Amino acid sequence: MGLRTRTAGVALRQGVLLFVALAGGICSSMAHAGDAAAAALPLLPMPAQVQRAPGHFEVSAATVISVSPGDAAAARAAHELANLLNRTRHLTLAVRVQGTAPAHAIRLQRDPHAAVEQAEGYALDVDAQGIRISARSDAGLFYGAMTLWQLLTPDNARGAVRVPALAIRDWPRFAWRGLMLDVARHYQSPATIKRLLDAMAEHKLNVFHWHLTDDQGWRIEIRRYPELTRIGAWRTPPGAGSGGEPERYGGFYTQAQIRDIVAYAAARHITVVPELDMPGHAQAAVAAYPRLIGVTDERPAVSVDWGVNPYLYGVDDASFAFIEHVLDEVMALFPSTYIHVGGDEAIKDQWKASPAVQAKMRTLGIKNEDGLQSWFIDRIGRYLAAHGRRLIGWDEILEGGLPASASVMSWRGTQGAIDAAKAGHDVVLAPAGSLYFDNLQSASADEPSGRLAILPLSKVYAFEPVDASLDAEQARHVLGLEAALWTEYMPSGWHVQHAIFPRIDALAERAWSPPQASHDWQDFLARLPAQLRRYRMQGIAFADSAFAVETTLEGGPAAALAANKARVSLGNQAHYGDIRYTVDGSAPTMASAAYAAPFEVTLPATIRALAFAADGTPLAAARTRTLDRVALSTRSSSDLHACPGGDLGLRVPLLPDLDRAGTPVYNVDLFHSCWIYPQARLDGVAAIHVDAARLARNYGLAHDQAKVVAYPANSAQGELEVRLDTCDGTVLARLPLPAGGAPGVRFDLQGTLPPHAGNHDLCLRFTAPIRGPLYAIGAVQLLDHAMAARHRPVSKEDGK
Repeated sequence: MGLRTRTAGVALRQGVLLFVALAGGICSSMAHAGDAAAAALPLLPMPAQVQRAPGHFEVSAATVISVSPGDAAAARAAHELANLLNRTRHLTLAVRVQGTAPAHAIRLQRDPHAAVEQAEGYALDVDAQGIRISARSDAGLFYGAMTLWQLLTPDNARGAVRVPALAIRDWPRFAWRGLMLDVARHYQSPATIKRLLDAMAEHKLNVFHWHLTDDQGWRIEIRRYPELTRIGAWRTPPGAGSGGEPERYGGFYTQAQIRDIVAYAAARHITVVPELDMPGHAQAAVAAYPRLIGVTDERPAVSVDWGVNPYLYGVDDASFAFIEHVLDEVMALFPSTYIHVGGDEAIKDQWKASPAVQAKMRTLGIKNEDGLQSWFIDRIGRYLAAHGRRLIGWDEILEGGLPASASVMSWRGTQGAIDAAKAGHDVVLAPAGSLYFDNLQSASADEPSGRLAILPLSKVYAFEPVDASLDAEQARHVLGLEAALWTEYMPSGWHVQHAIFPRIDALAERAWSPPQASHDWQDFLARLPAQLRRYRMQGIAFADSAFAVETTLEGGPAAALAANKARVSLGNQAHYGDIRYTVDGSAPTMASAAYAAPFEVTLPATIRALAFAADGTPLAAARTRTLDRVALSTRSSSDLHACPGGDLGLRVPLLPDLDRAGTPVYNVDLFHSCWIYPQARLDGVAAIHVDAARLARNYGLAHDQAKVVAYPANSAQGELEVRLDTCDGTVLARLPLPAGGAPGVRFDLQGTLPPHAGNHDLCLRFTAPIRGPLYAIGAVQLLDHAMAARHRPVSKEDGK
């Protein structure tokens, strides 16, 4: 299923015309913040138009799903609806082929005269006599069935369900409603891919962007070049053999598996757009065929370093023959109109250093390496165009001039998309700050590994793809939007689900619903609890970060220690839900105290808090905050701050390829091995205890490598320095680091501190050599004399 140019703009324009034509009719009841009845519908994304009516229709095991003879599209949608309803509500409905719809049935019908004419649109009507879904396209029928499934699962009950009487007229705002999954960094099984495709279909997303090749792995079988998967699909992790890290990591998809996944997606009206990165991010390919496609004859290993690596494709005829042969097999596997060629983060050092490449540039009359990349991309684009396909790439392909045939996927903010659209190129919006799902959902200590540029649910929901600076003609070039999930720090299917859900709901509503139906954050939140219940029924490991209750102490832990009591505030990221709490550590229920204003507790206390939806459904797992001397004197990795001039930009696991539940994670600054323990109360403190770790320094920093700061050491192995107030302050302690260089090792450090009074920042920094392992802090505890006597530093080998 290919995407047509400017479909999004056409659909939007048609939608506006229909809206105007129907003003005063069904549109007058379109769901928005002021329509409380429509807002109560458990639907995500919100349909374009909803009209409520008195009454209902009850669906029970006796209800039939009816389709017309020869209506294959209706039959497929009907069976998908029946299967999904059986799995989630344990309600079994028969699908029957019938010339005339019986009374009190659910009828699905492909109808060239259906009420909604927009592409992928559908009409859904419910009254006391039954339910009818009609559409002019197969996709429309399918999406109508997905909407009905949501109406049939408003709660976590089983069996029969009442559906309110209503009329829905619905169609998508954008033609490209995408989700990208990177499997080059961490391979995901075909079963995981299919579960993700199921979820995409339920959310009416229709483009699966599959990032298949990169420096760390080549994941697609190319029969003409078997070394790509024999060599390029596997790497040796930096901690191989220790702590559960595999000796050999990787995997790839056979062509048979790919055909199966593409067909599985197509049955759910999802286009699979493959990405093969070029000219950069090519190390796995070069590792397989260095003399054929590399700029030098050097054979590198498949990279274990996340980030930017130096290996590029060559620009000679042999390299292009290789790429074209690979694309021939890719196009045979993927019927999508678009082929994604990456084009991002290609540092040009190898091209600059190569006499052959420089000679090629002179022959072509190209002045610089950015221009050479533009020429490279244009040549690939022309090859794809000759085979009826279109090239799309990341916004770096704008540098050096954008080839006329290229479309742009904008990740470095939105300016690339704006520039490309104004120049007449089709664009897809995927800005890192708003739609990169590898960004963590909160800064809480219980978040897993990922990037620490926090991307909360609310920010995804607030993203507007069409910039106000675009006029109507330019806006037609906005094909849609896409969320990206890069998996450097996500080794398992659990990580993938945690990162995607429920942010996928905000993405889906921004991509599908018209702006006037998707700008009400409170209305969105009111509809989300039903979706979270569906996730629980389906066994989806969604993140509850938006609703997790945070406990905040007025004046911070130091003030609580000084007063032996604390003034406590409770809240959550979404500012939503009825918060109930206890102070004795017991599980909160709807009968527990309701939080209304800050309250005071005497130490010690254990606060447990939970936010409930209006119907009493828990919105998140209960969170616990212990308030005693030990807890208030301890800072986890998440509680520590960056040092001046630094940035704790990543939360990384103990080992990069270790897929194990409960693996410790650490907030790190790749350029400064330095943390601040804020406002430490030092009265009576005699010692400091640090839970530390030795991690792999597996980061390709390219030209930024020179920014890594080395701190002067007093020994060859280095130490952890503790300084008072600032990082130039008095040295309170130097804690020697243990010998060894293998990553994946946890160890304790402990040392005495000279007496001090009052509250002070503590600067903690490692002076170990920066060409060795990366050291990190898991937790820091300040000890009084009695506590210090009970603590003894130990090594925790093998991640234990």
